[in-house]
Amino acid sequence: MFFTDPRKLRLPTPETALTGRASPAYLAPERHWINGNRIQAPFPAGTALAVFGMGCFWGAERKFWQLPGVVATAVGYSGGLTPNPTYREVCSGLTGHNEVVRVTYDPARIAYEVLLATFWENHDPTQGMRQGNDVGTQYRSGIYVADEEQRVAAEASRSAYGALISARGFGPITTEVVPVGEFYLAEEEHQQYLAKNPDGYCGLGGTGVACPVGLSGAKPPA
Repeated sequence: MFFTDPRKLRLPTPETALTGRASPAYLAPERHWINGNRIQAPFPAGTALAVFGMGCFWGAERKFWQLPGVVATAVGYSGGLTPNPTYREVCSGLTGHNEVVRVTYDPARIAYEVLLATFWENHDPTQGMRQGNDVGTQYRSGIYVADEEQRVAAEASRSAYGALISARGFGPITTEVVPVGEFYLAEEEHQQYLAKNPDGYCGLGGTGVACPVGLSGAKPPA
């Protein structure tokens, strides 16, 4: 039988979180390994950003870079307390961060609504501080919103998708919808990991319940 350190299942407080550092502990890449587009500011004019946590960020990132209209993707850490954390620190459960993917997309080509559908369909949002065999606060389900429009769409889709999966016997959704706050790019080896390592680990698994575009009531662009 395997036992999980209970500290990895609860978020740290400001008093118990790691101190962190004033500047990054490593040099993160500026461009996407696959297409060469920027993953750091400045981003192309007319693009928007969306941030999602849905388990191990290696597999989550691949789900989004394959979508038409997505300009670039990057993995990193958000939703936590420790400034400029490292991967090892995030995995300790003592920074409060989630493993997330930041999506740079062209709203004229792909709607935020489509990104939300991709998010819901490709993980199980009912598992709390875990995703499959990956256990810890850094694997929680989360949507990190940039503005009020994203928040309204995210919360409406959470309610609607929750009703769909409840009808199929799943428990309540545990996905957090919170302002994105600070986003820290992960180390270079984690960026576009499954493109560099095609046989690498991917622990994502959905519920098998489709998420129709339009759940939030927003209309995708024509």
